[in-house]
Amino acid sequence: QVQLVESGGGLVQAGGSLRLSCAASGRTFSMYAMGWFRQAPGKEREFVAVISWSGDRTYYADSVKGRFTISRDNAKNTVYLQMNSLKPEDTAVYYCSARTSGGWYATKAYDYDYWGQGTQVTVSS
Repeated sequence: QVQLVESGGGLVQAGGSLRLSCAASGRTFSMYAMGWFRQAPGKEREFVAVISWSGDRTYYADSVKGRFTISRDNAKNTVYLQMNSLKPEDTAVYYCSARTSGGWYATKAYDYDYWGQGTQVTVSS
């Protein structure tokens, strides 16, 4: 069983920055690919970014590429999402997720086995 707890959300003006964190339980964190997704009201959950278990490979949705950076610290069992140049359309609940089997590259929500409770990010114009 893996427990994921997100933090770092909040209200920020357009152009600002936020850093989300996701703390994971379990001694095998370094074996999981980790992803970030987001869900805006009335919309489906969408992929944001994924990072491999070692942290050497990442992939981003086109909508956030160049603005967001995913990283991880396996010694702290934590994955991060640094969000810069935020836009109002980035407003959503952000979820971290763990993929415990298969390859690291996964962009569909059903590819992930565990989810956090989410943290709200609101970007004002």
